[in-house]
Amino acid sequence: MNFKASIAKTALLVASLVASSYVYSATGPSAPCTNCTRGPAPTTAALKSNTGPFTTAKFSVSGLLKGFGNSTVYYPTNTTGKMGAIAVIPGFLSYEDSIEWWGPRLASHGFVVMTMNTSTIYDQPDSRATQLSKALDYVISQSNTSSSPIYGKVDSTRLGAIGWSMGGGGSLKLSTQRSLNAIIPQAPYYAGLNSFNTIKTPALILACSADAVAPVGVHASPFYNKIPSTTPKAFLEIYGGSHFCANSGYPNQDLLGLYGISWMKRFIDFDTRYSQFLCGPNHTASGTISEYRQNCPY
Repeated sequence: MNFKASIAKTALLVASLVASSYVYSATGPSAPCTNCTRGPAPTTAALKSNTGPFTTAKFSVSGLLKGFGNSTVYYPTNTTGKMGAIAVIPGFLSYEDSIEWWGPRLASHGFVVMTMNTSTIYDQPDSRATQLSKALDYVISQSNTSSSPIYGKVDSTRLGAIGWSMGGGGSLKLSTQRSLNAIIPQAPYYAGLNSFNTIKTPALILACSADAVAPVGVHASPFYNKIPSTTPKAFLEIYGGSHFCANSGYPNQDLLGLYGISWMKRFIDFDTRYSQFLCGPNHTASGTISEYRQNCPY
């Protein structure tokens, strides 16, 4: 290798290492994060478990006059420092109980999490995007309120959103409007591709192969394809899953937890220890997973 080629290779390596520590958001990479990593070295068994390394508590939130429905905030109790915040929203005609399992699960891995009811069960995806944003704002405001159980616990620069069905469409829409670090649309429904080609937020799309409400070929798959290849993204399809394949009580929660927690830890906590659960030779279609796409490495 000549001198110029060696210099170029070194520059590329440095650029790659720097990029891996940066925040991916609606406006692109910003300042690198320090002291965001928390918790023991992850294992597959631990990520598939109902609970993570941290104990959790919760409190109820009245959505009256806040721009969303009655909700619940979950948070870790035995870890210090500021954490990322995640809002989780259900789909059309559905309630918080359809997605509430994400709350204690994510909180036990070091996040402050709000699982939500919407203002009405008929709210459309754009409204759900707005409500997700208001929920994140509420959690941030609570972190700035000395009487709140989560006082001082939220890092307002590290935010994520999860949504099911029309809520999944809402999470995609929100990522075109607001700086986020990670989203997980579950069986997402949205009428049209909108401006999804502008998304710079890392997106893990969870799809259900037998979805008759938001067919994969009309919704989840085109959404994934529309997101730029320069944006970290992954597409996981559950074999034989109906539109309800990501709901509370569904038997694939261990699998969804493995990938979902890993996604949030990688892009909200910038913890590269979780890349192994998202990339590499073990992440191919098999058994419960009918298709897995990604643009690793990240």
